[in-house]
Amino acid sequence: MANANPAFVLTGLARKLVDEGLLDEVAAEKAIADATANKVPLVSHLVEKELVSAKAIAVAASADFGIPVFDLEALDLEMAATRLVGEKLIRKHHSLPLYKRGQRLYVAVSDPTNFQGLDEIKFNVGLSTEAILVEEDKLARTIEKALEQEEEEISGLDDFGDDDLDDLELTSDEEDSTEDGGADSDVDDAPVVRYVNKLLLDAINKGASDLHFEPYEKRYRIRFRIDGILKETASAPISMARKIAARIKVVSALDISEKRVPQDGRMKLKFGKRAIDFRVSTCPMLFGEKIVMRILDPSSAQLGIEMLGYEPDQRAIFEENLAKPYGMLLITGPTGSGKTVSLYTGINIINTPDINISTAEDPAEIVLEGVNQVNVNVKQGLTFASALKSFLRQDPDVILIGEIRDLETGEIAIKAAQTGHMVMATLHTNDAPQTVTRLLNMGIPSYNIASALNLIIAQRLTRRLCKHCKKKIDIPEPALREEGFTDEQIKEGITIYGAVGCDQCTEGYKGRAGIYQVMPISEEMAKLIMSEATALDLAAQAAKEGINDLRQSGLLKVMQGITTLDEVNRVTKE
Repeated sequence: MANANPAFVLTGLARKLVDEGLLDEVAAEKAIADATANKVPLVSHLVEKELVSAKAIAVAASADFGIPVFDLEALDLEMAATRLVGEKLIRKHHSLPLYKRGQRLYVAVSDPTNFQGLDEIKFNVGLSTEAILVEEDKLARTIEKALEQEEEEISGLDDFGDDDLDDLELTSDEEDSTEDGGADSDVDDAPVVRYVNKLLLDAINKGASDLHFEPYEKRYRIRFRIDGILKETASAPISMARKIAARIKVVSALDISEKRVPQDGRMKLKFGKRAIDFRVSTCPMLFGEKIVMRILDPSSAQLGIEMLGYEPDQRAIFEENLAKPYGMLLITGPTGSGKTVSLYTGINIINTPDINISTAEDPAEIVLEGVNQVNVNVKQGLTFASALKSFLRQDPDVILIGEIRDLETGEIAIKAAQTGHMVMATLHTNDAPQTVTRLLNMGIPSYNIASALNLIIAQRLTRRLCKHCKKKIDIPEPALREEGFTDEQIKEGITIYGAVGCDQCTEGYKGRAGIYQVMPISEEMAKLIMSEATALDLAAQAAKEGINDLRQSGLLKVMQGITTLDEVNRVTKE
């Protein structure tokens, strides 16, 4: 049959259908013209108008391109990667992203010659694309089901109706930035936005210190760290992982297009007269980006030393050493043991207009009025050591170092402490005696350590028993001795409480209390340091001087009914 339009040349799938006798050339040309005019894919038009069956088109395309036909009825919609591409591109190119393997995205299409669509998807998601051939009628139905399911999941996020959300304002911590980086104002009403705001508000109300957003293959887990323990508090549809991550990254002034490297940012939540900062960290995982948000509540730096849980003699030693004009005060413990709050509390005690205080932190967690705070930026060459060198040229009285990590920082800090400055810093060690060993291992000479150190405080945080439901428990005397109680304490009588749980607490606990080893450097201690004594020798000398170790301090908190033996064992038993 001759062409009705000699200038018109059939190519691609249309030519294959004509060659197979499934369509004549005139019908093919008209179908192409009609599909173009109606802005629909050719295959969709052919099937809709019943010019060629979906199965016949799939078989012809499979034979011509050497691609097997995949049965979409066998697809688990929960596995579909629609979240990677988005509804707009899926509808535009009439294609369905099936799954991601490595750096390749497999996309279901009914027309394998749709190279433009595959290329645009590749450009937008940053992955190579590979076509999977499917039947047109099944593709159309599956696309609608997948998008409908995602829409239901999105709308399901909005089923909480919390009036307090209307008063929340979530902003980047960067000055002059707007909440959504210039996004449409109606984004404030989006379910994802309200869902994230609700999670942040819940975390604050529950006293959480951190929020974890964790994508897995089939679920999106959200956990809060409450009183030092991680608890799963919510689970969003996995299809929402990308949207939730994008929302958090936009507000934190992070690059939402960068998903392959970790990023750090900050944001601020305002409600009423209160404002709370969040430190945001993203990290690429197997199935998306994990986001951890640390809640930085400025009120925690204003607690006052009486709220930290020091015993009276420990508090007196701490305050006495804060008042010294020079020397070094070190606070040690693992991550999350409250070192920063202790440092900030000490700074607040001595923060008066006649004292120049400078801090180098990574990053500065809470803004302190009247304190000169510097954020360390290693990429730009601003390290702890370089910040310290700068401080020493700025007439400081007190210097706070976020962490002594290396020999250079340690040497400069020691020199500052020896030349008339009070230096406060943190280290990651298990207890006070081991802190000296750590400094020696860094390469700092023992005579410098002995002459500069005034005080070492090791600390841990235990969960505090709920006052409303705690219950006395009986423990046999042999078991008490095994736990570390002395015969004298047992003879005087020990009342021990256990956790129960009620509607005013979490598993019998509410809040946290610190336990401390406060070790001032006495003359005898300094002599031992000079001789490079071991941590065991220093611990023995501390015991001679009546200094409680962390275990003993924890047992005192148990006797006072503040915490449980289980908690003390959790944070002090090695």
